[in-house]
Amino acid sequence: MTIAEYIFGVCLFLVLYTYLLYPILLFLAYPLWQARRDWHYLRKRLNRRAALRTEELPTISLIVPAYNEESCLWDKIANIRQLDYPQDRLEVVFVSDGSSDRTNEILGSLGDPNIRTLLLPARQGKANALNEGVARSRHEILLLSDASTLFAPDAPKKLVRHFSDPRVGVVCGALEFRGTAESRQTEGIYWKYESMLRLMEGRLGATLTASGAMYALRRQCYRPLPLDALIDDFLVCMNVRRLGYNVVYEPESVATEFAPESVEGEFVRRIRIALGSFRALGELVRLPLDVTTCVALLSHKILRWILPFLLVALLVSNAFLLGRPLYQVTFVGQLLFYLWAGAGWAFRRRLGRVRFGLLGYFLLAIHVAFLVGFWRFLMGRGASSWERVG
Repeated sequence: MTIAEYIFGVCLFLVLYTYLLYPILLFLAYPLWQARRDWHYLRKRLNRRAALRTEELPTISLIVPAYNEESCLWDKIANIRQLDYPQDRLEVVFVSDGSSDRTNEILGSLGDPNIRTLLLPARQGKANALNEGVARSRHEILLLSDASTLFAPDAPKKLVRHFSDPRVGVVCGALEFRGTAESRQTEGIYWKYESMLRLMEGRLGATLTASGAMYALRRQCYRPLPLDALIDDFLVCMNVRRLGYNVVYEPESVATEFAPESVEGEFVRRIRIALGSFRALGELVRLPLDVTTCVALLSHKILRWILPFLLVALLVSNAFLLGRPLYQVTFVGQLLFYLWAGAGWAFRRRLGRVRFGLLGYFLLAIHVAFLVGFWRFLMGRGASSWERVG
């Protein structure tokens, strides 16, 4: 084999493995693991998903960091007041991270004894807001959420029931997206695929990360985040595993988040995710993990992070092999993908009405975003503050 053939073969395998073969492996392992769990339940009659009686519900502190959230803040407050959770067991702490709109005014006008507000004078980023909110909260179970996230009424109950198991350190909820016609054809489709992977990984005990929109953890599992942290949900779960606790996924605890209105908005968000991911990589490789979680980490995270480089290498190596019919076919296939993505960008209004019409554009955009994030990581660029994207 020539060097070009070797590079092409390795890159093609890793691309196919990441998006196709790994989900198939999960699908095959999923029923076997579920049968094992069912057998364990039949032997010991331990059901971690059983509902808790009201008097058994733990006291929880809901921490909500916010920066310029006036457009959604009243909806969040109303949503909290409608939760099916005893108010005397629920403490709410809003942390305004130097907001410059009406966020502070709204929070200051609440007059609700169950809702506390912390108004930080200067903007220092979400990680600092979380650290401050946790430090000022009182209860042993922490529920972390974004200001734009709306809970299903029973979502907190379904999260906290897992803490009856002392081995559980963090419980991750499920997320549904609402958005524009464009976001439903891009992020909406992609998130269904992502949710399927998270469900199967959760059943295998290999949940890697929470969604920052909604997750709960024990106070003793929280470690103050670095001020430049951009992927707080991932770092929190890493710390929980480092302390020897389990990370659990609860698909029945559902929250709704509003997706960026366009692929451009998602592009900005993905750059931040990429920058935070590469910053965390050094700590990540030293994390003690079981075999199943290591496979999930490599397959679902690390390969995703390097996939843009693999796609570039795949296209370039293929260009050196055009003398053979097979490689001509694969080269044309790649060009068709990039043509599909380019057409999605150029005609996004028209193709937004066609199912999967914008998916190529979305996939290419999120991979390019990781290249941009990697470049900013190398250059030491990137702030710790967060912006609402649209």
